[in-house]
Amino acid sequence: MNILQTKNVVKRYTNHTALNNVSISVPKGSIYGLLGPNGAGKTSLIRIITQITGADSGEVLIHGEPLMPKHTEDIGYMPEERGLYRKMKVGEQLIYLARLKGMKQSEARLKIKEWLKRLDIDGWWNKNVEDLSKGMQQKVQFISTVLHHPQLLILDEPFSGLDPVNENIIRDEILALRKQGSTVIFSTHRMETVEELCDDIALINKSQKILEGKKKEIKEQHKTNTFLMETDREIMQVSNQFNLIECNPNENGNFVSKIKMLAGTNNELLAEVMQNANVVSFSEEFPSMHDIFIQLVTEKK
Repeated sequence: MNILQTKNVVKRYTNHTALNNVSISVPKGSIYGLLGPNGAGKTSLIRIITQITGADSGEVLIHGEPLMPKHTEDIGYMPEERGLYRKMKVGEQLIYLARLKGMKQSEARLKIKEWLKRLDIDGWWNKNVEDLSKGMQQKVQFISTVLHHPQLLILDEPFSGLDPVNENIIRDEILALRKQGSTVIFSTHRMETVEELCDDIALINKSQKILEGKKKEIKEQHKTNTFLMETDREIMQVSNQFNLIECNPNENGNFVSKIKMLAGTNNELLAEVMQNANVVSFSEEFPSMHDIFIQLVTEKK
């Protein structure tokens, strides 16, 4: 079941098409990576989903029904360019933003205190936002995004400005929110985050969607029939069924070979190598999301 769908969404500006018939489907309860190079159209799509702007044509569905103003309360949006009022105190600002999302003041106050404590900033209620570091402002922005427990979270580069400790704190909270039923859309350039967190991805390039699906299935589709083999002796050559790409020593005193299968089977490769060496480990090499991203974006140039 999908919590969000866009169907043939088009967005044009004066001399530029930002989105050209973009259709995506975000499964309920997933962490969904919205990927693409700068200027690809990701932010334009997010702005349409969050009703900051409207599409020129196409359709956006939330829970299977057309997007309407009432759905604002179902969505939490954390933009890459942070939107805090610098002169306001942290507590009063969070109450104000919570009220905009339909929360009662008494409920908001209790939830804010709970979140400030969870993120280890419970002494900051009366601090002005401008007195906080970029990373600490990021925590306040995150609280404002999730405070009303939205069903759909849209996070644009959520780890920007965070040190590793605080990045782990926010990551754990995102995973906890997903476990509690929220769906998360990540817009990010950090492929290591995609590798670690995302279940599904879509790749947008030059205003068009060029890839969408389960991360695991996409990696399977882009595999190159290449295997990694650790042996106790160096492999110098293989038969013409295989291509020995490289063989390098590792820290264990063994050797790791990268071998591409041109013909034959795994068992035939293992049998051939085992005539001259003991095999310590054998695994198929799958492309990283970084490699897939670079490959597809470069191909479309």
